[in-house]
Amino acid sequence: MLYHISSYLEMIWGPFRLLRSHATLLAIGTFLAAITVLVLLPKLWHKLPSDQGKAILGKDGMVSKGKPTGAGFFITLLILPVILLFVPLSIPFLGVIFFLYISMLFGYLDDRAKIAWGQLKKGLLDTIVSAGVASCIYLSIAQGTGVYETITLWFPLSKEAWLVPWYYYIPIATFILWVSLNSTNCSDGVDGLAGSLSAVSLASLAIFLYLVIGNMPAAKYLLIPIGGTAARLAARWAIFLTIVAGGVAGYLWWNAEPSKVLMGDAGSRFLGLLVGAGVLATGNPVLILAFAPVVLINGGMGLVKLILLRVLKKMGFDTRPTNDLPEEDAKKQSPLVKALFKIRFPLHDHCKRNLKWSNAQVLMRFMLLQIFLVPLIFFILIKIR
Repeated sequence: MLYHISSYLEMIWGPFRLLRSHATLLAIGTFLAAITVLVLLPKLWHKLPSDQGKAILGKDGMVSKGKPTGAGFFITLLILPVILLFVPLSIPFLGVIFFLYISMLFGYLDDRAKIAWGQLKKGLLDTIVSAGVASCIYLSIAQGTGVYETITLWFPLSKEAWLVPWYYYIPIATFILWVSLNSTNCSDGVDGLAGSLSAVSLASLAIFLYLVIGNMPAAKYLLIPIGGTAARLAARWAIFLTIVAGGVAGYLWWNAEPSKVLMGDAGSRFLGLLVGAGVLATGNPVLILAFAPVVLINGGMGLVKLILLRVLKKMGFDTRPTNDLPEEDAKKQSPLVKALFKIRFPLHDHCKRNLKWSNAQVLMRFMLLQIFLVPLIFFILIKIR
C-alpha cells in the first residue's frame, strides 16, 4: 500500500519518496515484522492450546507437553498488516496471501482439534491450497506479460527459455508446493528447527530474487531468461519473503531451547507453502532443491519412505516394522523393507533416538548443513549451465 500512495505522501513530506524504493520497503518491513512478533507474541500465547506431547517418542517427546502451541496463528496475523503496508500488491498476489492464510488456518484448527485430522483429510486440503497458490502465481506472471496461454521457465543445464502451457505448469507447481508444505511440517519436531531452516530458505530466496532475478545485468550474466516484468515481481517477492523471515526471527527468540512457545502446524504449513511459492517466483521450480535441501531430506524423505512402504505392501511384501516381528518372520522380510526401517523419518527423530543427538545438536548441525548446501547446490544448478 505504501508503495502505491507514496507519490501522494511525497507532497506532504519529500522523504516519503523513499517508499517507492524496494530496498527501503524491504528493510523497514523486515525490522517492523520482527519487533512486532517479538514484543506482542508473549502477550497472546496464553490464548493458545497446550501441546500434548508425543508419548511415542519417549521422554524427549513429552518435554513439550503443556507448552502453548499453534503460535503460527498469531505470528502470521501479527505480520499481516506489515505485509499489506510494505509489499506492493496486485490481485493475484493477494490471492497467494489468501491461500497462505487458509493453509495456516487449517493447521491451526488441526492444532486445536481434540482428535488430530487424518492424513487423507490434511493431504486433500493441502492439495487445494497448493493448487490455489500455483494458479495465483501463474496469473501474476501472466498478467505482467499479457500472455495467458503459456509461462516462461528456465531450468538447470539449459540456456534456453521453456514455454510451458498452464495445464502443465499448474499441476507441477501444485506438486512442488505440496511437497514443500509437508516437508516443512514434518520438520517441526525440534525447538527452532522448522523456523530456523525456513528463515534461511526465505532469506536466501529473497537475496536471489532481489539481486539476481530482479537485477537485469546479473540475470543476463547468469544466462537467466528473465524479462522486465519478472524483475519487478521478483523485488516484490523479496520484500514479502524477508518480512515473513523477520516475523520468524521474532518468534525464534522465544522458541530457542528451552522453548516457551511452539509454532505448530499453523506456522510450519504457512512457511513451507511460502518457501515453495518463493521458488516458483524465480521461474525455476527445480531450485526447491537448492533453497530447502535439509527440509526436503529431513521431512520429504519420510514421505518417500511412506509411499514406498505402501507400494511394497500392495505388491505383497511384509511391511510391518522389523523390530516388531517374530524372529522367523524378520528373517524372511525383504532387505529393502529392512533398510527402510533402519532409518527413522523425519530424520531429526533418527538423529535423536538412534544417534543420541540432543535437540541443540540437531538444530545446530542441521542449520550448518543447510547453510553449506544452499550455496553449493545453487552453484551447481545456476552457474554450471
